[in-house]
Formats: sequence, C-alpha cells, structure tokens
Amino acid sequence: MFGGLGVWELIIVLVILLLLFGPSRLGDLGSALGKGIKGFKRAMKEPDEIDVTPPPPSEEGNKPISGSSMEKTQEASADKEEAHKNS
Repeated sequence: MFGGLGVWELIIVLVILLLLFGPSRLGDLGSALGKGIKGFKRAMKEPDEIDVTPPPPSEEGNKPISGSSMEKTQEASADKEEAHKNS
C-alpha cells in the first residue's frame, strides 16, 4: 500500500501513536502538520518576492558616479601624471 506497508502495519502504527500521544495531542499534531503542508504548498505556488537577478551590464554602469571619491582620486592621479610628464 504505502511504500511496502500493508493495512495491518498502518493500523499498528496508528495504535502506537495513539497510545504515545493521546487523542487530543494526536489531533493537535495532525492539524499542525496540515497547516505546515498547506503553507508549504502556498509558498511553492507564489513567485519569489525578491528578485536577486543582477541587471544587465550597460555602458553607463561602468562609469564612476560624478562627485564620488573614486572620480576625485582618478582625476588627482591624472593631474599628477600630467604634471610629471610636463616637468
């Protein structure tokens, strides 16, 4: 029936679970399991909320931001090279 378990094996497992947990706790476990399965199915159907795909590369993406410290550093090093060449 279920993975090689017959009807009698399933009945024995259910009786053991009933003896271990009791009827009220077994009902609570069943409802919690059902809610967990329902939440899992819902999460599998919903699309991802956060898209972590990087944007496609563009020409403007490689330029430094104007006024940034990186741009100032590049300008300063270019000025130093010019001064060094002129002297």
